[in-house]
Amino acid sequence: MSLTHAPADTPPPAGPDPDLLHRQDPELAGILDAERDRQAHSLQLIAAENFTSPAVLAALASPLANKYAEGYPGARHHGGCEFADLAERAAADRARALFGAEHANVQPHSGSSAVLAAYAALLRPGDTVLAMGLPYGGHLTHGSPANVSGHWYDFVGYGLDPATGLVDHDQVRALARAHRPAAIVCGSIAYPRHLDHALFRDIADEVGARLIADAAHPIGLVAGGAAPDPVPYADVVCATTHKVLRGPRGGLLLCRAELAERVDRAVFPFTQGGAQMHTIAAKAVAFAEAATPAFGAYAHRVVANARALAAALARHGLRISTGGTDTHLLVCDPAPLGVEGRTARGRLAAAGVILDCCALAPGDARGLRLGTAAVTTQGMGEAEMDRIAELIAGLLAGRLDAGRGRSAVRELTDGFPPYPVTG
Repeated sequence: MSLTHAPADTPPPAGPDPDLLHRQDPELAGILDAERDRQAHSLQLIAAENFTSPAVLAALASPLANKYAEGYPGARHHGGCEFADLAERAAADRARALFGAEHANVQPHSGSSAVLAAYAALLRPGDTVLAMGLPYGGHLTHGSPANVSGHWYDFVGYGLDPATGLVDHDQVRALARAHRPAAIVCGSIAYPRHLDHALFRDIADEVGARLIADAAHPIGLVAGGAAPDPVPYADVVCATTHKVLRGPRGGLLLCRAELAERVDRAVFPFTQGGAQMHTIAAKAVAFAEAATPAFGAYAHRVVANARALAAALARHGLRISTGGTDTHLLVCDPAPLGVEGRTARGRLAAAGVILDCCALAPGDARGLRLGTAAVTTQGMGEAEMDRIAELIAGLLAGRLDAGRGRSAVRELTDGFPPYPVTG
């Protein structure tokens, strides 16, 4: 197989050849075909995943994938960036307008990159940071010893009220007063309720701390008007552009104008190199899509589906954290059906029901974390949430084996293809 370009006198193809990869690299083409089939014919209930729009996928496959563009628009370290600059300015302008922010940095490669850049902009190594403890739903970047955050900063973890599963704001305030942190992080990967940004702002102001909102999960709901906006309260908002937002895998930072230079320098050159321009173009597409009334309706359907799924699972005997959800995700304990979290996840995966485990606080038990963004994108509604809950309960209780479960999942997903074929 030749990897060289065609001779100079050979005209370039008119456009992308959909069969090229199958001819040139059938092994990888087969892998991608298999992944496409897996996504289409299993239930995608991972709270951090979604299906992008075809327009976002088109931007990801654009010629900007070839462009090296270290720096920022108008101040690049490479030539030939005039169109890269236009794409990044469009993405940043659209993000500011969408979220009502004074400044947006669209270069972070991931949500984790965004959080670490926020720390770099606002903190010094050794500073104390107050964040949700990992056993309660904190992210790795909230002080895990396996993450750079746990090595560079002194994290103190706040938790949840054991009776309600809700954030214990009295504990947050007491810990803030006792430790006088340089920053407080407001955010979680498994908290199904809206966070009180105004109250966190009040606590941060009382102790002279910066407030960092890690809105990786709810930011798409914020864009669609289905969740409270952290931008007016936080010094810096960190987010991802996938999940409910339906953009490419990547990160986003929002802040006030006075922090813009510090945030930008924390991204480049401190924590990252060249921007992924094709991804930034895809972010621009996603921000424009998220500004439409159709996306707002979608975001509210995501929440309605999550609430319907939580209620249906509860009727089948699973224990629902906080008694329900305000967002796209829910956490449940499968123990009442006689199975613990890791075993439950494996049993469901064998039947094509794909979801995650998470900690059930307090304690070491593992629960299940489910999200409804992807299935809502496919067009499923509350009736399908009832069917999904029945499937999950049947598989966990042993009323359905993996084979019958796979057949039921296939029957359901066949009616809701993620990318319908159009004529």
